Order: sequence, then C-alpha cells, then structure tokens
Amino acid sequence: MDEFIDPLRILISTGLAMLLVMLRLDAGRFGTAEYYEATRDGERPRIRRRLGWYGMGVAIAVAMLFIHPDPQTALYLGSGDRLGAVFGGLLYGAAGITQAAAFAIIRYGRIRFPDSWSYPGALLNSVTTAFIDEVAFRGAIFGLLLTTGLDVTVANVIQTLLYALTTRLGAPGRDRYLLVLTLGMGLIGGWLTAATGGIAAAFLGHAITRFAVFLCTGHAGQTKPRGREEEEIEQRRRPPDGWRVIGNRESATRER
Repeated sequence: MDEFIDPLRILISTGLAMLLVMLRLDAGRFGTAEYYEATRDGERPRIRRRLGWYGMGVAIAVAMLFIHPDPQTALYLGSGDRLGAVFGGLLYGAAGITQAAAFAIIRYGRIRFPDSWSYPGALLNSVTTAFIDEVAFRGAIFGLLLTTGLDVTVANVIQTLLYALTTRLGAPGRDRYLLVLTLGMGLIGGWLTAATGGIAAAFLGHAITRFAVFLCTGHAGQTKPRGREEEEIEQRRRPPDGWRVIGNRESATRER
C-alpha cells in the first residue's frame, strides 16, 4: 500500500510547491515582498490582505512538511547541518549587510534610516518573505530539480532564474540593483542549501539581507531607479549653487 501512498504524497507536495510559486508571483496584488510599499496612486494594501498572503504562504509550507514522505532530505525543508547553517547564514547575512550599506552610501551618499514606526511591518515582511522564498525555491523547486538527476550547479542556476522571474524585478522601470541582488541571493542560497543539507542557512541570510536593505535604503519594498528618489527630485528642482531665487511671476503680481 505504501508504494501507492508515497508517490501520491510526493505528487501532492509538488502541487503545493507550484501553489507557493503562484502565490509568490501574485505578491504585488497583496502588497507584500518587493511590493510592500504604496502603489503609484499612493494607496497601501490593507493589513488583512498582507497578513492573508503571509498566512497562506506559511500554511502551504507547513502542509508540505506533513504531506511529503521525506521533506527534510528530498526537499531540504529542515536545518540540515545546524552548525554549518548558523555559521553560513550569519556569514551570508554579514555580506548582505555590507552590500546594502555600500549601495546606500554610493547611491544616496548616506544610510537612509527609515522612520521607526515602519520597523515592525518591514521586519515581518522581511522574515516571512524570506521563509516563503526559501521553502519554495531553495527547498521544493531545488529539491525537485535534483530528483530528476540534474547537476547541482545546473539545478541551482535554474531555480535562481525561476526565482528572479517570479519576483518580476526585471520589468521596465524597476531598479536593476534589486534584480542583481535577487540573482545573487538565489545562487548563494542554493549553494548553502546544497552544502548544509537544509534551507536554514539560506533563510537566515536572506532575512538579514532583506531587512538590511530596508534599514540602509529606507525601502521595505523596492528601491527606486536612479533619479526618482524624493531627495533626488528635490535636488533637481533647486537652483544651482550660488544662485539666489528673487521671486516669481505670482509673487510679483501680488506686490502690484
């Protein structure tokens, strides 16, 4: 009987993994992950919608853990080598913090610390998004690819490309920094997963990196392309150094 049950459980788990990928693809409609901030119209998705996305993602991940006959080995849904996971995750996170700070200094000339009231929501978004991403791509997708007999490096590249496509960060009008960062996180996370035997290291490093980008750039969602940040727009509106604004037509009309 088990010879029929186990393949069925694997098939159901594969379907759940596809649902998780579809949920990740729809993050923009829920205002989560890279789409956490307000839309172009200035509207912010309701908190219940965001919590619904987080809840569905976590629920699907937990279901995969209980349904798949061997989720920790076949899908990497576990910690693997715990010491390696902690060390690798912290090293990954340190690199993430360094690149976030370097990007902010090069791009803005300073660290753009956000308002303190935005920290809880951004932290929840960073941690939950990292968990869903790692379960879906470095866990289920990576594991399923390896079961087909693919080379580890090839499987890692494929899951990374699928991850980048799912985030839709390569669309026109979006900052290429996040696309490059996403590709790097996918490759590093996949390598750590294969090396440690679990997604814990990738999850830890991913969460730290995502929150570090928020702390350094002020964006819990997407950084804006060069020239579109508020201070950059304001800088263009200012007169050149040494010039003094005397007045305008409106003020001159009032004086008359």
